[in-house]
Amino acid sequence: MELISTIDVILDYEGWSEVCPAAYRLARDAAELALVHWSAESELSWSGPIELSVTLTDAARQRRLNRDYRGHDVPTNVLAFPAWDPAMHALPGVPILLGDVVLACETVAREASEQKKPIDDHLRHLTVHGVLHLLAYDHQVHAEAVKMEALETVILARLGVPDPYRDTMSMIEAEPIKP
Repeated sequence: MELISTIDVILDYEGWSEVCPAAYRLARDAAELALVHWSAESELSWSGPIELSVTLTDAARQRRLNRDYRGHDVPTNVLAFPAWDPAMHALPGVPILLGDVVLACETVAREASEQKKPIDDHLRHLTVHGVLHLLAYDHQVHAEAVKMEALETVILARLGVPDPYRDTMSMIEAEPIKP
């Protein structure tokens, strides 16, 4: 089945144009590839189109969203607001509304600098990460984190982005050594 998707990228903060001139295209391409890869690996139970949005905003707006919807009064790099649940029954031909991914410019740029990686790569990574959250992937439990990181790494490799978890702190916590 060919995946039909609508990906709206909203440039809500002009600072993105300064720190990452290709941000719009990079976010769109990363979101699209995450969807295509996921749909190829999944047994989809519907034949309708998929819709999602990626908003490129600033740290102040991201902080408000994080405070208002997650109860954390701090900016973060990426937020995902899923509108879809894998258990939902979809009507044939009706679009699946996955939800929204929101990225904060200053936070993404700072992290890329601290991690000594190109902002383009970090933006693509966090976009893929956010889209996977919309698709019900998570990293709160070790086994889920392993699965999510592996999928991110495969998708990012197809985009030409090096493994973001190599030589860095992974989302996966080291398991305690048992005597």
